[in-house]
Amino acid sequence: MELTEFFQLVTTNPMIAITVVLTLGVILVNGWTDAPNAIATCVSTRAMKPKAAILMAAVFNFLGVFVMTLLSAKVATTIYKMVDFGTDAKEATVALCAALVAIVVWATAAWKFGIPTSESHALIAGLTGAAIAMHNGLGGVSGAEWQKVLIGLALSSVLGFGLGLGSAKLTEALFRRADRPKTTKFFRGAQICGGASMAFMHGAQDGQKFMGVFLLGIAMASGQTGVSEFSIPIWLMILCSVVMALGTSIGGYRIIKSVGMDMVKLQIHQGFAADLAAALCLLVASLTGIPVSTTHTKTTAIMGVGASRRLSAVNWGVVKEMVLTWVLTFPGCGLLGYLVVKLFMLFV
Repeated sequence: MELTEFFQLVTTNPMIAITVVLTLGVILVNGWTDAPNAIATCVSTRAMKPKAAILMAAVFNFLGVFVMTLLSAKVATTIYKMVDFGTDAKEATVALCAALVAIVVWATAAWKFGIPTSESHALIAGLTGAAIAMHNGLGGVSGAEWQKVLIGLALSSVLGFGLGLGSAKLTEALFRRADRPKTTKFFRGAQICGGASMAFMHGAQDGQKFMGVFLLGIAMASGQTGVSEFSIPIWLMILCSVVMALGTSIGGYRIIKSVGMDMVKLQIHQGFAADLAAALCLLVASLTGIPVSTTHTKTTAIMGVGASRRLSAVNWGVVKEMVLTWVLTFPGCGLLGYLVVKLFMLFV
């Protein structure tokens, strides 16, 4: 779809306009809740100032979306095919809009309390709850695509923690006899590269998820419920990256504080180890088309880095709050999506 064609659709079709606004709202909230995780460690270790880190995140979010989409758009395809809202285009569009409203409400509430909830999990749960509401059962949910979600949940937890612990141990072993002032200077630069890598992989993962929903919404609002193949235009990649960056600049510091400062007190080389571990985990997931949570991956990597010193180095009280939010996101946001769809359908 060309940009001019998109503008024409938005200005002439109110349903498309509403769907686009809600989708951009979800992307904006993702900038509040998920994107700050990418730069949390390089800000908390003072390798970069927040404004510079946010600008860097915006640039590398776009690069991640652009490069990874060219290599593989499997994540976007997984989200696109995860649910079926039925053959009635009008009702399907209303259901999608209801799911997006539920996602925004859930994520904003978590952000208010400074809890780094997973926007990816909220997206998946909200869409699934909406599909269940439309079919009054599981008929609209793709079991095959949901298997990838469950695999991603295990992958981001186990691999994130394990790579975090391993990379921290390896880094300390390699630089054990190095001169401390020289290593600090080296790791400051390495930490910036690590933050850029995380921002890149955040774009590769989350950018694709939300572009998949964006294109799904436009297709349904245009009356096309059976579209199974799509291409992602460059203007959409840019739009997604800019809106994410705007969200991060508005409210990202609360999440940066929770992830990068409150959970574990990281030294600069440990921040680099956490970024490296999380970026590698996200790369594996993106290349295999498994939708994982960047929040989940980054925080478990930080836990692994903290545990490499000693278990007491991790603030398990903060971890408990995060895990509780992750556990509640699937049933909570799914139920919210279900209820909002039922409410919206009363007026259709």
